[in-house]
Amino acid sequence: MTFPRLAVSLVAAAALAGCGVFVDDRADRREALAEEQYPPEGRFVTVEGRRVHYVEAGQGPDLILIHGASGSTRDFSFRFIDRVKDRYHVIAFDRPGLGYTDRISEAFSGATNTAAESPRQQAAFLKAAADKLGVQRPIVLGHSYGGAVALAWGLDHDPAALVVVSAASNPWPGGLGALYNIASSAFGGAAIVPLITAFAPTGQVKSTIESIFEPQEPPPGYAEYVGPGLTLRRASFRANARQVNSLRPHVVEMSKHYGDLTMPVEILHGTADDIVPLDIHSEPLSRQVPGATLTRLEGIGHMPHHVVPDAVTDAIDRAAKRAGLR
Repeated sequence: MTFPRLAVSLVAAAALAGCGVFVDDRADRREALAEEQYPPEGRFVTVEGRRVHYVEAGQGPDLILIHGASGSTRDFSFRFIDRVKDRYHVIAFDRPGLGYTDRISEAFSGATNTAAESPRQQAAFLKAAADKLGVQRPIVLGHSYGGAVALAWGLDHDPAALVVVSAASNPWPGGLGALYNIASSAFGGAAIVPLITAFAPTGQVKSTIESIFEPQEPPPGYAEYVGPGLTLRRASFRANARQVNSLRPHVVEMSKHYGDLTMPVEILHGTADDIVPLDIHSEPLSRQVPGATLTRLEGIGHMPHHVVPDAVTDAIDRAAKRAGLR
């Protein structure tokens, strides 16, 4: 989730507020309200003293779901898990620093700390959580940033199959915009992020969600269900900004090894996705991974699992069959 042109207005709001105590108090109250309205919907497992939040449902072959940037388990528990729980044992994780999952270690904590967990570190952390839950040979599905984590899981941990949806998989030209640069910096983490938490207008949040779905519209009730206030919490906003802003060098390195992936890989990507463009990411990925299957979703934007969910569930079923799980 991004907030274009918001940084300048928030600096002005800081000047009007005139007091860090006031900003922090307002941010505290908005964070408390978000957690009251959107409490943990699942359970927790502990990995090396750090809590991992997950939602679990269904029976059958293990299916891991990994959400994208600014997300949480709620992106999948909004209708999608219900589509597959009749034939899969589904576990959706909050990624490190987002939703209710802790950062991987204290090395990534702090308002001025610019360090961020790599996709491979996140995959190892969530794999350890899955091991504690008794998961064996899972299908791992990742959306957007979560697709990079799923690919890292495939490179390092030998799952049964991968399903990557609108995945950030390859290096892209240019940057990610001023707000990501500011929010991921030491100054921005300490000074700007609290302003975003305290003052981000509801209308801006709603329009940001709508922009993520373009050219489609969010399903009715999605914005109210998904809990954007959880992402606007200071620690979560910093974690998301720093993970996204540091992603490119990791996919540069990972992309050199996609040819080593030997498990079934199903790739889905919308042709109208302007957030993670098909031609930069999934089309090259389909050539880099031996035997990968690319499904181009004509006219679909960045959120296929909500807009054309049957196409995603069909890909999961194909991956399961190719892996000998069904």
